[in-house]
Amino acid sequence: MNTEPENQIVTLENQDDVAIIRMDDGKANAIGFDLMDQMSTALTEAEDASAITILGREGMFSAGFDLSVIRDDPARAFDLVDRGAKLALDIFMWKRPVVLGVTGHALAMGAVLLCCADVRIGAVGNFKIGFNEVAIGMPMPEFAVALAETRLIPAQIQPAVALAHIYDPPDAASAGFLDEITEPEAVAKRAIDRAAELAKYLNPGAFRGTRHTTRDRTAERLRQLIGPTIPG
Repeated sequence: MNTEPENQIVTLENQDDVAIIRMDDGKANAIGFDLMDQMSTALTEAEDASAITILGREGMFSAGFDLSVIRDDPARAFDLVDRGAKLALDIFMWKRPVVLGVTGHALAMGAVLLCCADVRIGAVGNFKIGFNEVAIGMPMPEFAVALAETRLIPAQIQPAVALAHIYDPPDAASAGFLDEITEPEAVAKRAIDRAAELAKYLNPGAFRGTRHTTRDRTAERLRQLIGPTIPG
């Protein structure tokens, strides 16, 4: 990225035709305003890339929304969730392939992001993946349910969404949160390589057209749920 904020959480680098976006706050990769601002900037700067890879930090993709905002400031909490929904929609409707390197735990909003990407490469290990909102006293946002319905197998929507079932990586792959799993040290390279394969193999125009064919209906539902400020 061209300029680095004082609290640098998201970085962008380019490898051939692939834009590599890394999230690392040194802790849980909590999705707060700073992370979302920097992610939006990175996505804008990556708009000419042929594919995007988004990576977490070692052992952690993201533990979800910043709970200090959710619990302590209800007014800002609504804004936080709305901003998160808009970020999810941006990734869901990105014009080129999006591959996630799920480097560890992915919970709550972190798991929602898994439902937005084209390919999700997860790490083998003692990691937790899923929607824990109901278990920690938060109703599942309707936008998140809509996204879950696009990627999870039907039999797992009820346990994942309403019962806050948390999956290990193999079961997460079976449920639809992940597409494949590999050793933790191999996740980043595999995700980058997979993005490069898609960039080379897929026709960009045909991909964009099919993106709209397959996702426009869900995207319109999301726009209606999260406000009129989101462009079509």
